[in-house]
Amino acid sequence: MGERVGGVRVAAEGLGLKGPRGWAFRGVSVDAGPGSVVAVEGPSGSGRTCLLLALTGRMKLTEGTATVGEAALPKEMAAVRRVSALAHVPGVTDLDPALTVGEHLRERALLQRRFGDSLRGLLRPRSERAAEAGLRVGEALAAAGLDLETLPKGPRTAVRDLERLEALRLSVALALVGRPRLLGIDDTDLKLSDGERDDVWGLLRSVADAGTTVVAVCAEAPEDAVRVTTQESGSDTPGRATDETDADQGEEKADALTETGRA
Repeated sequence: MGERVGGVRVAAEGLGLKGPRGWAFRGVSVDAGPGSVVAVEGPSGSGRTCLLLALTGRMKLTEGTATVGEAALPKEMAAVRRVSALAHVPGVTDLDPALTVGEHLRERALLQRRFGDSLRGLLRPRSERAAEAGLRVGEALAAAGLDLETLPKGPRTAVRDLERLEALRLSVALALVGRPRLLGIDDTDLKLSDGERDDVWGLLRSVADAGTTVVAVCAEAPEDAVRVTTQESGSDTPGRATDETDADQGEEKADALTETGRA
């Protein structure tokens, strides 16, 4: 087995993030131990994605403080990014529908070998690095519950031919290749049946049980998760509507992508 690393504690007090259109969220607090599943709950447009990106070091907080492991936010965003990974975030981790599952996995393994390993690791023989990459991919697929043999064309299945749950599992697997200590996942329960939602939460619990802290955006949090809501902070903020429209959701994602680029 490959090297295992523990999850991180996520603790935050009075978090707020203000964008071009006002406060995305405000007054958010959380305290979750290593290996927890943190469910960021709220309606679309209430700042859920922005909070996810902030807690993973990809958006700069306007107010409040947080610690992710030993790193403090907002001062040590780069340190948080080094121990975290994102999955299933529209506009950030989009899968290429024209590529196959195998091509996505090989690309991620190559990126990990080139940019994610230490200098000492890069100096190892190519055969050892290739074997390590294969091990990482295998572990990530197993952790994400994605069996390539069950896909219509195995690893040669195009992403466009995946079911929604299969695509989500692939996105999680790609994120886990880097063995992050914190996994952030967006739109966890969007357009899934009740049974599929149960499967996803079971997947995320197993990832957390293996040692990776999980922060997951959802419309409705399961009872056994550490629940964080953005609804109250969004609805209580002056100038922010509580009845969010599709246009509002698009604005939130646009703000998130702008801030992600700045980070």
